[in-house]
Amino acid sequence: NHPQGNIFQTPEMYEVYKKTKNYEPLLISAVDENENIIGVLLAVIQKEHSGILGKLSSRSIIIGGPIVKENNPEILDLLLKDYNKKIKGKAIYSQIRNLVDQSNLKEIFEKNGYKYEAHLDILIDLKQTPERLWQKLDSRARNKIRKAEKSEIIFSVLNPQNDVNKTSYKILKEVYKNAKLPFADKSLFDNVFEQLGGKGMVKIFCALKEGQIIGIRIGLVYKNMIYDWYAGSRRDFYKYNPNDFLPYNILVWGNNNGFELFDFGGAGKPNVPYGVRDHKMKFGGELVEFGRFEKVHNKLLLEIGKIGLKFYKKMK
Repeated sequence: NHPQGNIFQTPEMYEVYKKTKNYEPLLISAVDENENIIGVLLAVIQKEHSGILGKLSSRSIIIGGPIVKENNPEILDLLLKDYNKKIKGKAIYSQIRNLVDQSNLKEIFEKNGYKYEAHLDILIDLKQTPERLWQKLDSRARNKIRKAEKSEIIFSVLNPQNDVNKTSYKILKEVYKNAKLPFADKSLFDNVFEQLGGKGMVKIFCALKEGQIIGIRIGLVYKNMIYDWYAGSRRDFYKYNPNDFLPYNILVWGNNNGFELFDFGGAGKPNVPYGVRDHKMKFGGELVEFGRFEKVHNKLLLEIGKIGLKFYKKMK
């Protein structure tokens, strides 16, 4: 019921994290004298590997949290203090990824050792008419969408099922491989589809060419928001422009189904060139800076981990 409640701070996501390989959820809640929950913080400790290598890559990510009743700073302070105790020895650093403006509580985060880092996001208002959504597109995006439609690319929303899940994961894994970035274990996606699929909290948006999936975007849907979670397309079908075709059709689908906001996800740091941000801005969104709060728990392991990531990319 909290106005800032989001899918990343739900019991369903806790179950996803609990069952995913190399993931470990950490849940902290604050309750009043009547045992009513007045604050919640759900973090996920992520590792790239098991054993010693896992320790060198361990990080704790908190998306869209903590959430506290009436944004009470005392409750937030209580949650962060308890979290700092429990995370010791479990993660090299913690990162709080804000989904809303938390600047009014910045003092409490800093008091508990969290440094603010500017980071951008892109939000698109889905309450606009489909005609207005089309008008706000960059002319380059409109041209590519028209070309995709002329090539008979079909937009479809598919239910999670084995063949769809396998194809989706294969496409995404290839995208991350080409970008030389570590990619989540398949169990993350299997658990998201299993835990969220039946409740309508996840959608697989697809671009189809003659029945083949050539591009996908996995959206997490909760309350009035669609969150753009993972996206990828097959390289051999880039000429059909699935990466432009899909976002626009998702916006129209969201409008038609009563959603109010599309969160396009991370857009990099201000004043730092970022191609992903340039691509996303073609769809007429609003650039916002909600930023992140970060705390390093083990500086030595952090530096070793950075060197390891560079080595990983070089080897790939």
